[in-house]
Amino acid sequence: MKKLSPLLILLFLFLSSCKSKTAVSIPDDPSPEKVEIIKLPVSEVSEAKKTKAYELGKRVLMTCNTSKFKPFNESEATPSVIKNTTLERLTKTCTKFRQFYGTFKDLNLIEVYKDPATATTIFRFKALYTKKIANKELRVFMNEEEKVSAIKSMDWMDSLSKM
Repeated sequence: MKKLSPLLILLFLFLSSCKSKTAVSIPDDPSPEKVEIIKLPVSEVSEAKKTKAYELGKRVLMTCNTSKFKPFNESEATPSVIKNTTLERLTKTCTKFRQFYGTFKDLNLIEVYKDPATATTIFRFKALYTKKIANKELRVFMNEEEKVSAIKSMDWMDSLSKM
């Protein structure tokens, strides 16, 4: 009994020291004005910007056909995109794409959006493959410096979603 009592005291002290802390809630931004992403008419986007987005996007998907990738440089993409867009990663993705969709053919620019909050322009391309079941899109995100800030491939949806 004498040995048990110090253990009970320690257990009691331990449990009493483990008080639950009260959560402090931080109020939301008092101005709940959310900036919406704006759809731009494709004709109002400069040809140079459209061509750059097309060429950089096509370079990524052509890796699936050639197994060669010319890495992006600092004038074309942000450091995070340069770091994450490697031949190894692209090869892994391309293996799946070739199996399911066939050979990559080309990109068609469908829509262009602008996110005023981040000054990002989003180019939505429909990716064309040899197999008819292929229904993929490639989104090329370009920042205000006209550098690729993200590239995302996904199933085609008729409306913009999942930014």
